[in-house]
Amino acid sequence: MSQNKDKYKLFKHILSLVACFLMLLAVTLQRDAKWLGHELKPQADAARLPATVDTMRTLPNGTTVVNTTDLGKDIAGYGGTVPLEIVISNGKVIDVKALKNTETPEFFDKAQVLLTKWNGKTLEAATALQVDAVSGATYSSKAIIGNVRRGLQYAQKNAEKDAWWSTIDLSLKAIVGLIVALMAAVLPLLVKNKRYRIVQQVLNVAVLGFWCGQFISFSSLLGYMSSGMNVLSLLVPTILLVTAFIYPLFGKPHYYCNNICPFGSLQELAGKCVKYNYKMKQKTVKRLDIMRQVLWAVLMLCLWSGVWFDWINYEPFSAFIFNSASWVVIGIAVAFALLSMVVMRPYCRFVCPTGTLFKISESIK
Repeated sequence: MSQNKDKYKLFKHILSLVACFLMLLAVTLQRDAKWLGHELKPQADAARLPATVDTMRTLPNGTTVVNTTDLGKDIAGYGGTVPLEIVISNGKVIDVKALKNTETPEFFDKAQVLLTKWNGKTLEAATALQVDAVSGATYSSKAIIGNVRRGLQYAQKNAEKDAWWSTIDLSLKAIVGLIVALMAAVLPLLVKNKRYRIVQQVLNVAVLGFWCGQFISFSSLLGYMSSGMNVLSLLVPTILLVTAFIYPLFGKPHYYCNNICPFGSLQELAGKCVKYNYKMKQKTVKRLDIMRQVLWAVLMLCLWSGVWFDWINYEPFSAFIFNSASWVVIGIAVAFALLSMVVMRPYCRFVCPTGTLFKISESIK
């Protein structure tokens, strides 16, 4: 009898995951009309749109233009793929142009300064050039750098895919971020110690949050759904997604929210800074929880209907990337951080749309 009950719970949980996947898929198709990098064009447009993108074309004056739409469809920025056009003349890079993308404007405007880094260099020199990501726009920067690399390699008639290890980011920031993410994913399962928890939370905030800008948000989830994920180049996000969606299957509900989320860690640390903590009545807690569910339903309707996609840009997580975050987002993050000094993790418990999605993925009641 107990085994049947466990099987039923597992089936119910898997059904919940599928339901959440379909929710995100519906939003992705509505917003981007593509899934995992594959364009889904309406039949009416099929006759007048080319079946495939012309990856390389030669202009009448002999200039070569490389389009990375297909070459870089597995290279995702913060909100999706970042296709480019690379203009090459007489063996040198003349210009790099950004094509239409779904990146958050604040991030991409900051990263666009990289587009001129390769100008005037030969194909060999440009391919070998090591370019650093722009602080505060890491995802968009890496997408630009990755697309340029792919385009230049294609231009050199290197049809082979990059070696598997070449996509791994071996910078100090990436390595430290990976270590902290692995610590958060493993050690809380083995170590039950309050002092260690504080240390891990500080690392979550300082390293994953402010230094690396690594977290799960609705924007990132839709980006992965739309453009797909290169796991090797996105090791930390992959770990975070596993803890959010796979760990609960093995009896570890809310693991990401409780042990990894940088903003959740920041709120809990802020709450420990003061001795006084306001105790809300159970009835008030229930009402606020109902409000959270209603808010989530309204926001999802906004996404499905296409009425207001931009709300996903106002989740406070991106405040960690404060160099490019809007003042509105920073203000929201600061307000909830201060509120958490008297109310335990208020954003996590009573607002967070991403956290609500995680809860739904764990069980349909």
